[in-house]
Amino acid sequence: MLYLAQNFEYYHTYMALSLDRIKEPVSKDLKDFEKHFKSLMKTSVPLLDKITYYIVQKKGKQVRPILVFLCGKVCGEINSSTDVAASLIELSHTASLVHDDVVDNAYERRGFFSVNALWKNKIAVLVGDFLLTKGLQVALETKNYRHLQTVSTAVQQMAEGELLQMEKARRLDIDESVYYEIIRQKTASLIAAACSAGAASTTDDEEMIQKMWTFGEKLGCAFQIKDDLFDYGDEEIGKPRGIDIKEKKMTLPLIYALNKADKKTKNKIINYVKRESDNEAKVKEVITFVKEMGGLEYAEKIMIRYQDEAIAILDSFPENEARNSLKELVYFFTQRKN
Repeated sequence: MLYLAQNFEYYHTYMALSLDRIKEPVSKDLKDFEKHFKSLMKTSVPLLDKITYYIVQKKGKQVRPILVFLCGKVCGEINSSTDVAASLIELSHTASLVHDDVVDNAYERRGFFSVNALWKNKIAVLVGDFLLTKGLQVALETKNYRHLQTVSTAVQQMAEGELLQMEKARRLDIDESVYYEIIRQKTASLIAAACSAGAASTTDDEEMIQKMWTFGEKLGCAFQIKDDLFDYGDEEIGKPRGIDIKEKKMTLPLIYALNKADKKTKNKIINYVKRESDNEAKVKEVITFVKEMGGLEYAEKIMIRYQDEAIAILDSFPENEARNSLKELVYFFTQRKN
């Protein structure tokens, strides 16, 4: 695509990116954190212990703890407060995933059965509550009140963003400004919290801490737009096409395409999304419409803009290996295949 071509030099340089390489500057810290996190998840309740063990065994890429430690290392020396920040972020993130699966009636998570699929909704909700309160407890016991404030703000924004998206899905009247507010709250807030908490664990410099929050917001928005683009890609990328359309989510490619269309076409496409999103033929027609109207190119352009803004923020920090890894992580986010 056009904007990828214009950034070819960057993409060529970072083509072979891998998380193993990216996390090298904090690999030892992450290993110690994994042991610490496993111990946090243990409980005297047999059923709960079984479920938390299952969750730990099926953990994802752990991008958020990586962000905490790298941002911490950019701003200072890793310490016990950084471990607390990573624990609080990961517990809150995991709790949100467990709750999301209940809300979405999702029975798979990262290619495995979700908690609600194996143990039903009531237990899944209680497990999510346990994880969330466990994170709060860790912060309070260690008197890391700054981390608690940061993550509480992010969790509040996540809920607000989700509710705003649900409200707009009913009317499908979302414009770009509302879309950006939704993804800033729903997706970017916890990534911003990870970056900010990492920085706050190693420095008292408020300007650096705020910069890391803003960096995380830019990164999170780029991440979400990349996820939007997956909805229009090929099935081998790891996400079936049209999922967002079937869930009546107004993503950036669709918003742009609708704004470019004449009134008759716009009303037809909105009607398909509102009333015929279970019809595979209509979903394919919506996908074709978005592609023909340049929705993918436009969304990719905006994603690259967020990417470049995130890189510009990082460039304002002193150069070190952690900062270099963070820059690679930005490109990893915008190049990911799933």
